[in-house]
Amino acid sequence: MSTPAAKTAITPRRDEDFPEWYQQVVRAAEMAEPSDVRGCMVIRPWGYGIWENMQRQLDAMFKATGHRNAYFPLFIPLSYFAREAAHVEGFAKECAVVTHSRLEVNAEGKMVPGSPLSEPLVVRPTSETIIGASYAKWVQSYRDLPVLINQWANVVRWEMRPRVFLRTTEFLWQEGHTVHETEAEARAETRQMLDVYEEFVRDHLAIPVFSGEKSESERFPGAVQTLCIEAMVQDRKAIQAGTSHFLGQNFSRASGIQFQSRAGTQEFGWTTSWGMSTRLIGTVIMAHADDDGLVLPPRIAPIHIVILPITPKEETRTRVLEAAAKLAGELRALMYFGAPLDVEIDQRELGGGLKNWEWIKKGVPLRVELGPRDLESGNVAVSRRDQPVKAKEFVPAAEFAGRAVELLDSIQQNLFERAKQFRDAHTRTIDTKEEFYDFFTPKNPAKPEIHGGFVRAHWNGSREVEEQIKSDLKVTIRCIPFDDPATPPEAGICPFSGEASPRRVVWAKAY
Repeated sequence: MSTPAAKTAITPRRDEDFPEWYQQVVRAAEMAEPSDVRGCMVIRPWGYGIWENMQRQLDAMFKATGHRNAYFPLFIPLSYFAREAAHVEGFAKECAVVTHSRLEVNAEGKMVPGSPLSEPLVVRPTSETIIGASYAKWVQSYRDLPVLINQWANVVRWEMRPRVFLRTTEFLWQEGHTVHETEAEARAETRQMLDVYEEFVRDHLAIPVFSGEKSESERFPGAVQTLCIEAMVQDRKAIQAGTSHFLGQNFSRASGIQFQSRAGTQEFGWTTSWGMSTRLIGTVIMAHADDDGLVLPPRIAPIHIVILPITPKEETRTRVLEAAAKLAGELRALMYFGAPLDVEIDQRELGGGLKNWEWIKKGVPLRVELGPRDLESGNVAVSRRDQPVKAKEFVPAAEFAGRAVELLDSIQQNLFERAKQFRDAHTRTIDTKEEFYDFFTPKNPAKPEIHGGFVRAHWNGSREVEEQIKSDLKVTIRCIPFDDPATPPEAGICPFSGEASPRRVVWAKAY
């Protein structure tokens, strides 16, 4: 007779219905909710607090590499968008278009569109073309280069199958756009910014990634080269966690970004673009959350430590609250990753168990219980969110502030190691077509989303092979890994065509 599974806060569990589990984690943590506008979301304070931390930390990394922030229009004239053929073809089906300037009341008393615009406006799905128009005015000489600008903005891409954070019609992001004097400088910029993304996702979000180049069919529309980082989440699918694009001179020619070279000739600039979005919040959820709710890496948590005063009797309430305030003051005086610790004292008149579970579901890294017995013993009860929810460590109250940062660092590292072990356990090297197809074929028809994970396999470079595998298995090349100087690429035979292959690439099903 099997032992019944322990009750968890989130139903269904991850291994029962991963998509629904994800939605329930978002809801239980009060991170976001669908809005009344189809495909759009309302990001609630807890979810937005995570985004604010991501934004602040990434912004500091951008500025450390010489980039500055600016802001460009939400609306892009259709003629601008149409200048770069591959770009418009790649985004055409996702564009929202404004065709009229106002609303009017017709003879029947109904609201109808007013005057047609002289030229339709595209609501930005990305900003290469409108930013290029400004750069064409700003850049006249090689002395004006490089232009290194980032913007934090919202974008709109008409999404057919929305999912909160992962795919929404409107989402928040940052997009960097740069112009350089030479091809070598632009390519170096493209790689540098991908390295920034990899460092951020690894060190701040505690998520390991594969980094490399996209195949031609997976490139950003209009790019010469797209670099990417790819993460594995707990249903073993891939999420593209950041991209950096070398655009060559394609967009410079389309927008007229020209400069006088050092030799006195007129040259087109070499441009790049790169971006990350609120999709990263969804990646964090799917990589770290468990069946009791959200689990947050401390570096991006809106609150690092929540203190839960236990006040069962009125005569001890004042003493407990005073001790909680004293402890909070000591903790807030500490710096964690460049900012003061965020500490919350939950004094709401709710049952202790209810309050505790609310913070568990929100993923707060450390919970500290403090009651009359703790005052007598001189200890506090500390619970780590990366450990079983009932696990507690009793720490002398006088020592806890001195250990708090160490505990947070331990949680951060543990989450990364746990995610890396999961990824490595579900990444295989495969050399035959039969084994490849078997790996990606679900074994349980009732759970078609559960499959093997990531595969390193050879590929002959042909789009036909890519398209056939995508059609058969919904599996794509996530990246062509960068060369490792210590380990030269391993040549071999493509198992799908029988032809020579210069290296292995990473294959996976993806969001």
